[in-house]
Amino acid sequence: MARKLQRVSISSGLTDLIGRQVMVVTIGQEVYKGTLLAVSPDNLSVCLGDAIDGAGKRFYRVVLNGSTVSKIVVEKILVDLRRLAERIERVFPKMVRLNEEAGVVIVMDKIRVDEKGVVEGSGPAAERVAAIYREFVHEQAQSST
Repeated sequence: MARKLQRVSISSGLTDLIGRQVMVVTIGQEVYKGTLLAVSPDNLSVCLGDAIDGAGKRFYRVVLNGSTVSKIVVEKILVDLRRLAERIERVFPKMVRLNEEAGVVIVMDKIRVDEKGVVEGSGPAAERVAAIYREFVHEQAQSST
């Protein structure tokens, strides 16, 4: 598969992280970890759910003004969809497409796989794709430890 570079805006890049576990560091060096629930495209303020601060105090919700955010870090390894598509392609030759914009691998024009697994499709082929996905994620987790 040929690699194609694409431009992504900061706000759309942050929007792609919604639902993920992140660490937010403020310009005052405060640290919050939690699930990214929302991002304001106007000022890049963020809302974290089930958050914990650097001192271990837990919060149901934390909203941070975008002007105070120094960085946002995704701590968990994301699934490399390009490598996953290549792996699936070995089993389903010439039947796999990667749609990077949508963040999905499409198999046989009916099975869709994203970073969380098979999200559309059923039957033996979808079960095989799900097994390939689980094996791939397991191998990634093993190699990162």
